[in-house]
Amino acid sequence: MNGEQLYSTGTFGTGFARERLLAESYERCRRMQRRYDPTFYWATMRLPAAVRPPVHALYGFVRGADQIVDGASRPATEVSRRRALDAWQAELESGLELGRSDHPVIAAVVDAGLRFALPMQELSVYMDSMRVDCGPVRLSTREDLDRYMRGSAGAVGLLMAPLLGAPREQHADVAALGVAFQLTNFIRDVREDYALDRLYLPADDRREFGVSESDIAQRRVTPGFRALVAQEVARARGLFQSTARLPETLAPGVRPGVRLARDIYLGILDHVESLDFDVLRRRAALPPWRFAPLALRSLAGGRA
Repeated sequence: MNGEQLYSTGTFGTGFARERLLAESYERCRRMQRRYDPTFYWATMRLPAAVRPPVHALYGFVRGADQIVDGASRPATEVSRRRALDAWQAELESGLELGRSDHPVIAAVVDAGLRFALPMQELSVYMDSMRVDCGPVRLSTREDLDRYMRGSAGAVGLLMAPLLGAPREQHADVAALGVAFQLTNFIRDVREDYALDRLYLPADDRREFGVSESDIAQRRVTPGFRALVAQEVARARGLFQSTARLPETLAPGVRPGVRLARDIYLGILDHVESLDFDVLRRRAALPPWRFAPLALRSLAGGRA
């Protein structure tokens, strides 16, 4: 059910103008998701029709923040990016306080939050992590990395959990699975992130393994670097193992997609290991020949 279909049901607000605004807002978010993240969009289309619009709406808000931080037309300086994020968050908070918004994206986010009783305070936590990415990223400690991932992937997981049909006691597991996905991305993308002046491997861990920033800048794959990446892989695997039974607790319609995502990301970790943890000189993307078997097994109900 897209925004136009929701509008036609007459379920938005009490006035024709407000109903139309909400319908257009949901539809705008849907188009944004389809344009910028088609993989996530088609996964969203596997969800029950009633919960697709709020997922589109959440994506719209998150994408708006991402455009401020990383978009082609982002503000020029770190300070101006932070100010733009502050204004984006203020627009949301104003809408939540009023129970409505005239903003073409925020209107849908506010409505979705109220309609589905989502933990909208998590979007403030999310924005704190986005502010970290406004300038060069150098995380000092493991706690800094955990805080960042809790604010980004974990917050989104907690917002998505009710929409995925997760029982309340499993919401933390949905957040943990999101963190597992993000940590896997950080492992895979050390080289690419560094090119963006972002280093998510904590400084204290790098010191422990004798890995300097110049090693990463010059793509020197030392024994210490391999050991550091191996530690991160083990940590990611632990998160996947702790959430292994999560798909069985979700709404039946979303289980295959979650299984597939888990299998793909575990496949990335397998590939990192097959490269002997060299993610500086070689790209650790999942080889195409591995995707089809994983997809078939996951969609058929197999476990990772």
